[in-house]
Amino acid sequence: MKNNVIPFLLLMTFSSVFAQKKLTTPPYLKKGDTIAIVAPAGILKNKQEVIEKAKRLVESWGLKVVLGKNLFNQENHFSGTDDERCQDFQEALDNKNIKAIWAARGGYGSVRILDKLDFTKFKKNPKWIIGYSDITAFHNHIHNLNVETIHGMMGTSLGDKPEEIIETISSFKKSLFGEEITYSISSSNYNKIGVAEGQIIGGNISILASMLGSKSQLNTDGKILFIEEIGEYKYSIDRMLQSLKRAGYFTKVKAVVVGDMTKIKKNSTNWGSSIEQLVLDVLPNDIPVLFDFPAGHESDNRALLFGRKVKLVVGRGEEKSTLKFLK
Repeated sequence: MKNNVIPFLLLMTFSSVFAQKKLTTPPYLKKGDTIAIVAPAGILKNKQEVIEKAKRLVESWGLKVVLGKNLFNQENHFSGTDDERCQDFQEALDNKNIKAIWAARGGYGSVRILDKLDFTKFKKNPKWIIGYSDITAFHNHIHNLNVETIHGMMGTSLGDKPEEIIETISSFKKSLFGEEITYSISSSNYNKIGVAEGQIIGGNISILASMLGSKSQLNTDGKILFIEEIGEYKYSIDRMLQSLKRAGYFTKVKAVVVGDMTKIKKNSTNWGSSIEQLVLDVLPNDIPVLFDFPAGHESDNRALLFGRKVKLVVGRGEEKSTLKFLK
């Protein structure tokens, strides 16, 4: 038994150090670069006009745009068959001239193609993968390949009213072109004050839970975890968070940033507490927790550089809270 203890401790130490490894930052975009719009998940029904708006937006920044060959295909729930969606994503991964891959929308389906993809060329020539919601599957998987990604708006976000997505678009552009990003937001009375530094990771709670037990599961040790959700009952959110807790997600996490909890469904049996308290109930008592961060399934969806080190300062009440991305 003693002979097994030392290798085990060394493995745990190595895992902890590896978890803090600085990730590769893909090259920031510059005028003349090409961005690909693909649909790895849900169907794009009657979305040609909004995708054209997305195309015109990034073209106005001096970028070139290519659309996936199968972008508007329809296969029941999905934007084409698994093989068709995989083909578009793989071609974008392998093409050296494409500097970023922008998801047209989320929905559901990314996990179905994740293990079909070959990331060999991507690892040699990393590029930005962009999206949120179901695209969390890619964020998780690529984080474990030691490459940063962008949790931000998707093509269909251009369907929202222009005046409601000013910050969404601005932060997306900054993240693409490598400009400095610092957010200052109002502080919830539910916040747990404190200061923390670490890589920010995470995404949609449902997708985080679905990654458990796979090679795409995140190691949250020493990191700052971002979470958001849409269209779930409180008991369902609690169930997923309890699953993450039992898997050790919150044991060594440095802080938690809670984004939008959108369209929470009402159950016939009253849950009995706020969504904020539900979240706090699964977290350690001694870490900073920031609520109401503007990212997720609302119009104001600020971009986050997943895998990048940030400094988080959490206030409460009248105090502002800040999240700053570090070089």
